[in-house]
Amino acid sequence: MTFQVYHPLPLGITRIDTAMVHDELAACYLMEAGGECAIIETGTHNTVPIILALLDEKGISREQVQYVIPTHVHLDHAGGVGGLMQALPEATLLIHPRGARHMIDPSKLKAGATAVYGEEKFAEIYGDVIPVDEDRVRTMEDGETVMLGDRRLEFYDTPGHARHHFCVYDPLSKGIFTGDTFGLSYPSLTTDKGPFILPTTTPVQFEPQALKASIQRLLDLQPERIYLTHYDMVENPLPLGKRLIPMVDDYVTLANRVAANSDPDDLQASLEAAMGKYLFGKAREHGVTMDDVALQQILGMDIRLNCQGLAFWLQHA
Repeated sequence: MTFQVYHPLPLGITRIDTAMVHDELAACYLMEAGGECAIIETGTHNTVPIILALLDEKGISREQVQYVIPTHVHLDHAGGVGGLMQALPEATLLIHPRGARHMIDPSKLKAGATAVYGEEKFAEIYGDVIPVDEDRVRTMEDGETVMLGDRRLEFYDTPGHARHHFCVYDPLSKGIFTGDTFGLSYPSLTTDKGPFILPTTTPVQFEPQALKASIQRLLDLQPERIYLTHYDMVENPLPLGKRLIPMVDDYVTLANRVAANSDPDDLQASLEAAMGKYLFGKAREHGVTMDDVALQQILGMDIRLNCQGLAFWLQHA
């Protein structure tokens, strides 16, 4: 399929490529219902003009957008919140209770990312992170709902990837906006066996038992589709979840084995080597035929981030 920045999906949902790093890495979604709209996930600050251009293309006024809804405050999901809120005068930010303070004062988020990437690379990837007025922020507790036009959205607390993570269930589409809780699945790795899915354990709040429980909680909703941030809508997610849960255990086993047999100074490199071997093997079992160089181009960043998260977990568990 030819790459599309905007891809219309059934039932009033449009997938938007956030243009972060490369195509088909991260997505956000426009939902329309009864003359009202919501933006679910925002990408980075650099994504804001892409979202606003879609509204213009569809003839949607800024005032029609009622909600901005990042699943959690990691900057590939919430970096564009402040810029969007400035542009959308009627919008309320719906956020996990543990994440609200970081949207009101994002200085720690910005400082943390700048420390990792450096100022120049941070500006290239994320652009900026803009504060949101506290009076425009609504925290969503587990089980709470909102109405978008005549469409109900349900919010579920889903820790494991991050403690400030919720997922959003849309009964109309029988779909869940899963953020990072349900892992990631890049279209280029889909085969005749279906999507290739893997957990994401980026720093710093990986909690394996909580993550498995959250995945199971989503499966218990019996969804017909999921809307992944990484990447796109995926249908028939129940077998994917059944594959995902044991992979969380595999990550834990891998991390413990590597830690027991590695010099602490070499832990990150050893974890990355073991994780690459594991994921490349899983991809080949799934029917992915590309060579190691191509797989590294697609999965290399996630391997590095996953191993950073596992290393932090090993040191703090």
